[in-house]
Amino acid sequence: MVLISACKQEEKISTIIRPVLTERVEIKENWQQATYAGEVKARYKMSLGFRLGGKITERLVEVGDVVAPGTMLAKLDADDIQLKLMEAEGALAVAMAEKKKAELDLARYAKLYKDKMISASEHLQFSNSLDIASAKVIQARAYLEVARNQLDYTQLYADKGGVITSLEMEVGQVVVAGQTVVNLALPEEKEVIIAVAESRLDEIHHADEIKVSLWIEPEHFYPGRIREISPGADPVTRTYQVRISLLNMDKKVQLGMTTTVFIIRKKKQKVVRLPLSALYQQVSKSDLHKTPQTAVWIYSPQTSTVHLQQVKVLEYQFNDVLIESGLNNGQIVVTAGVHELHPEQKVRLFQTHHSVESASENH
Repeated sequence: MVLISACKQEEKISTIIRPVLTERVEIKENWQQATYAGEVKARYKMSLGFRLGGKITERLVEVGDVVAPGTMLAKLDADDIQLKLMEAEGALAVAMAEKKKAELDLARYAKLYKDKMISASEHLQFSNSLDIASAKVIQARAYLEVARNQLDYTQLYADKGGVITSLEMEVGQVVVAGQTVVNLALPEEKEVIIAVAESRLDEIHHADEIKVSLWIEPEHFYPGRIREISPGADPVTRTYQVRISLLNMDKKVQLGMTTTVFIIRKKKQKVVRLPLSALYQQVSKSDLHKTPQTAVWIYSPQTSTVHLQQVKVLEYQFNDVLIESGLNNGQIVVTAGVHELHPEQKVRLFQTHHSVESASENH
């Protein structure tokens, strides 16, 4: 009685029709993709500094501020410059007074010379004195203009509009002439910078297509073009900096945003892309010491059964595998539950099979 019950149970198990997921094979161009994290930066930058040295008394901007052309950024202590300006103004007043005196002297002695009361040499002496006084006035005016310019130089202005990316100053700090205190990024033209390992430079040089997406909007892509590849590696990371110009850029792209850069290349051979779950390692008991053979389960619609078919793997990519040979267009491959199957087993489709997408469509 027990034996009969066991036989019926075994017969019932053997007739179970297992549900499977499938995909239809489609041989397409081998588009390969590499992804990199990048950052949006300005192509053009300005390093600003005071044109004379001094002590910083005011800092009028912060990192991230958007400034217009002519915006005041910082100030220096102008007390000494004010004194120099006053000194220059006084020197000009003295020079003008001396010139006026020289003009009066020349006019008086010119009359005496006309009346032959003084000699020609004496008249020439007063004429030369006027010329010297006039030159001193010109010199004093130049010194006054320099002092006024230096007073203006105690205030740092933005030459062009942009975004403050960094500040290298604090109130009370003493700086020298020309020292960089503000870094300004010009937003007219933006680019994305990525770091690429030396072993991956070849795929950068031979990229067929470049696409860039923002992390805040990953479904939207901007076409890109490689503008520059650094000639030398970073001494710390040993990676090469690659600058990518963004084409058809809109206002959504802002400085400092994080991006994903897709480097896409078209290989010569055609392949079939399948999920890794479709692979089945075929090992016979007599060949346990040998390398397992890679195969997939092929579904036959006429008989609703499956059979194994050996394939040659070209490359593994994340959750996918590229099949170089062993499959034909239109074949239906089981993609889930492969380790629960056996040859000529009847199965049913869990859902309608669909075409295997090419790498270019996925991108």
